[in-house]
Amino acid sequence: MGLIKEFKDFAFKGNVMDMAVGVIIGGAFTSVVAGVTEHILNPIIDMAMRRITVDEWMAGISGNVSDLIGAIITFLLTALVLFLIIKGINTAEAKAAALVHKEEEAPAPTTKVCPYCKSEIPVDATKCAHCTSDVA
Repeated sequence: MGLIKEFKDFAFKGNVMDMAVGVIIGGAFTSVVAGVTEHILNPIIDMAMRRITVDEWMAGISGNVSDLIGAIITFLLTALVLFLIIKGINTAEAKAAALVHKEEEAPAPTTKVCPYCKSEIPVDATKCAHCTSDVA
């Protein structure tokens, strides 16, 4: 049972979760960068080097733009899903911590110490039962 708890503590630590999110977002962002390079920059470089003409570039731009928009939408959806997952995990952890904290709260004290004889008396007592002194 200890191994499972240790793994859970490791897997849900902030550093591990941040790294996992970074890797996933990085992978999704790579497709956006590849799309910009492949569909925007490379054709512009090809036109500058006169490998293709502006007319050829314009003829293929609709497919290029749709591929790039698809990569951007995929990136945004990936980021949204990750955000919702992490938000759910954080909410669950906060609720669990609140439950644990609630259980750990000490109950209100029911006794106090008499300032004169140092005996324990009820909190709402106005006279000490042991030394009959008035207590505030």
